[in-house]
Amino acid sequence: MTHAVRLESLYKTYDDTVTALDGVTATFATGTFTAVMGPSGSGKSTLLQCAAGLDRPTAGRVFIDGAELTATKDTAMTKFRRRRVGFVFQDYNLLPALTVEQNVVLPLRLAGRRADRERCRAVLEQLGLGERLHDRPEQLSGGQRQRVAVARALVTEPAVIFADEPTGALDMRSAREVLTLLRAVVHERGRTVVMVTHDPVAAAYADSVVFLADGRLAGALSAPTADAVAERLAHLGDLVAEHTPGRIGAVA
Repeated sequence: MTHAVRLESLYKTYDDTVTALDGVTATFATGTFTAVMGPSGSGKSTLLQCAAGLDRPTAGRVFIDGAELTATKDTAMTKFRRRRVGFVFQDYNLLPALTVEQNVVLPLRLAGRRADRERCRAVLEQLGLGERLHDRPEQLSGGQRQRVAVARALVTEPAVIFADEPTGALDMRSAREVLTLLRAVVHERGRTVVMVTHDPVAAAYADSVVFLADGRLAGALSAPTADAVAERLAHLGDLVAEHTPGRIGAVA
């Protein structure tokens, strides 16, 4: 089994006093959908940011598609990220002045690649947005905006898509549609998705869940159900509460 993402002994500290990641080693296999969860302050968002190359770990190594991301300089890291990594964020991060189609092709333009508009339109058509090519984000619902964000993440043919609370701003129906779409991206397109979420229902759409607590790995769950995830999270929350609070501050 090949690994789209490999993390080796990741540490992340802030101001030499706040430890967000404490020696995390993990792999995310190609063609899988993994949810990353943990109590507030567990380091899950920091893990995603370091794994995706949005932030540098204090120590440790990150490999994406076999290439060591942490060994590159900032400019090279940015170029690599544009070619091999896709992103889906809670607040969509769409440019309001651009149309749906222009937002989707933007990563290709930033990477200096020719925008294959036929392919972009085909992706949007498959996501149910074929009639909205020339609309602007303000004309779309939250669920439609998030589908545009997924389309934008797909057009560069990334090795992995990182999703940070992708359903956090959506109603239940739109959230279900987006999660079903992310699962289809994995199981029908063979992509790899790593999703940070606080929602056990959202995590149940994934193939597996990785749990963090106090910046360390705290177990995993295969074939998750919402009830099983909620129970594990409650247990982790109790364990964290038993220890001295504030070790990792307010890091998410």
